[in-house]
Amino acid sequence: MINVVKVVNQASQAFPTEEIVLAEPRGFCAGVDRAIEIVERALRKFGAPIYVRHEIVHNTYVVNDLKAKGAIFIEDLADVPPGATLVFSAHGVSKAVQAEAKARGFQIFDATCPLVTKVHVEVAKLAKEGYEFIMIGHKGHPEVEGTMGQLSSGIHLVEDVADVARVQPTQTDKLAVVTQTTLSVDDAAEITAAVRARFPQVREPKQQDICYATQNRQDAVKMLAGQVDVVIVVGSPTSSNSNRLRELAERLGTAAYMVDSAEELQPQWFSQAVRVGLTAGASAPEVLVQEVIARIKALGAIAVRKMDGLEENVKFPLPKGLKIGLTIGLAIEKTAST
Repeated sequence: MINVVKVVNQASQAFPTEEIVLAEPRGFCAGVDRAIEIVERALRKFGAPIYVRHEIVHNTYVVNDLKAKGAIFIEDLADVPPGATLVFSAHGVSKAVQAEAKARGFQIFDATCPLVTKVHVEVAKLAKEGYEFIMIGHKGHPEVEGTMGQLSSGIHLVEDVADVARVQPTQTDKLAVVTQTTLSVDDAAEITAAVRARFPQVREPKQQDICYATQNRQDAVKMLAGQVDVVIVVGSPTSSNSNRLRELAERLGTAAYMVDSAEELQPQWFSQAVRVGLTAGASAPEVLVQEVIARIKALGAIAVRKMDGLEENVKFPLPKGLKIGLTIGLAIEKTAST
């Protein structure tokens, strides 16, 4: 009888959470929207399977959803049959991958985020002028591999300030710095300052390489962290920008956790949290945010408030060759309405 009472008391424990505060902006950016739409349009126009090199974006829910629709995700182009349709992920690919895909005769659609492509174009342009590069980024990340793979040599990766002291370019008269687009804004600024201190002549981008969406979501977390007792970031472990949001909140002194889905939420995170902040990485869909809200409400949260923030209206064009015919579009619309 004592054990039964104890269980009942634990189950009925009241959590103090009164309010969920939503960061603004959060979730999908224009580059992610475009990449997902490229795969979905290719599936509609050419039929399954459509092959995608690497995860189209770093989110488990998105990847599984596209798999269910007929997308096949691969890392090795040898796994793609001749003549198949291939999509490059939003992170971009190296020149070697581009050349191999072309040589194998695939029908290719490039879902590389245009802001990543901008970095590739800058690297190619300056390389022709004799520049070497210092790239600030995370080793092994597909975006870093794609950018560094624009050149066969002359591009040096640094991950932190300590790496800057060790890097050895072959010359410093023509040296430029580029960055991964999804880094912590503050970390990138610190590392860039170290590069500038060691190489005063270094050429920096006219506009920073870190994308607008990464910047905006980090700025929103800076505003959010001081208003709440805990921050929840919706995002997959492989998502660089999602990880940076969690790290940023913690750096500002607020407990922070990242979850891939509502099922990963732990009730003890909210045991002393009156206000819970909620944001999502640029590759995390809003449906996951709403499921997290529902779960936190089930734990006792009463109100949901959207924080003031920037409204993003960026839209990137799709590649040529993915226009869906009017007849197909009408058929899909009719199916959706029945």
